[in-house]
Amino acid sequence: MNSRFLKTFCLSLALTLTSSIVLAQQGTVVVNQDPEITTLLKLKKQINSEDEDSDRYKIQIYSGSRTQAESVENSFDNSFNSWSSKLVYETPNYKIWVGSFRKRIEAERALKEINKKFPTGTFIFKPKKKNK
Repeated sequence: MNSRFLKTFCLSLALTLTSSIVLAQQGTVVVNQDPEITTLLKLKKQINSEDEDSDRYKIQIYSGSRTQAESVENSFDNSFNSWSSKLVYETPNYKIWVGSFRKRIEAERALKEINKKFPTGTFIFKPKKKNK
């Protein structure tokens, strides 16, 4: 029994000493990343930044692809200067939100005017408050 303990101890000691000599693999990892990814991440952060007046009514005039959303937003900005527009990303669509109305009646009046230029897909809503 004593010789078995001695063999186990010697084997353990040998493994411990040799394991400190053995080195792990070392190397360098190179990530080839498209520079657009950094730009898109910054854009997403900007688009999804906290909206301070989320208790107000908004009008949504578009929901869909990013390129079309940007086009609709430009068209809106050229047609109306009374209300600001905002490009918002909610998976999987980009949306254009317009205005910041304290009362629903104000939003309804604006919607009536906006519907003359953007007749489809417009509606009034209150954004959900984000939990912090």
